[in-house]
Amino acid sequence: MSLEELSAFLDTAFPAVARPALGQVVGVALDHVRMELDPGPQTLRPGNIVSGPTLMGLADVAAYAVVLAHVGPVAMAVTNTLNITFLRPCRVERVVADARLLRLGRRLATIDIRLWQGSEAHLVAQATVGYVLPEIQQA
Repeated sequence: MSLEELSAFLDTAFPAVARPALGQVVGVALDHVRMELDPGPQTLRPGNIVSGPTLMGLADVAAYAVVLAHVGPVAMAVTNTLNITFLRPCRVERVVADARLLRLGRRLATIDIRLWQGSEAHLVAQATVGYVLPEIQQA
């Protein structure tokens, strides 16, 4: 899927009220999708940092996006694992999610997601996400 097709699909797959907190697709390449999130007041936790659930949501949507970019608009692909490590507090500024396919099989996909701010060297979190792909019926 192209960047435009992927963005349009995500806009229809998730409720409109939720989309701003899930980030926007800004790049699609072989085995890679980049998303960006500009945190708003609804994404903050005490201490004025971006909440863990917000970062987990961004990682999950970025993983979903990279799977969709490679298999097409499969609405029933679902998360079966999500392991995240928070490396430092996430400031209230743009967060970038780089999702890379580690393995894309017929039924399972494994994705590495790196969340960073400012530069790729300034990681705020790293996640590994697994997706179960629906069985596609052959005609």
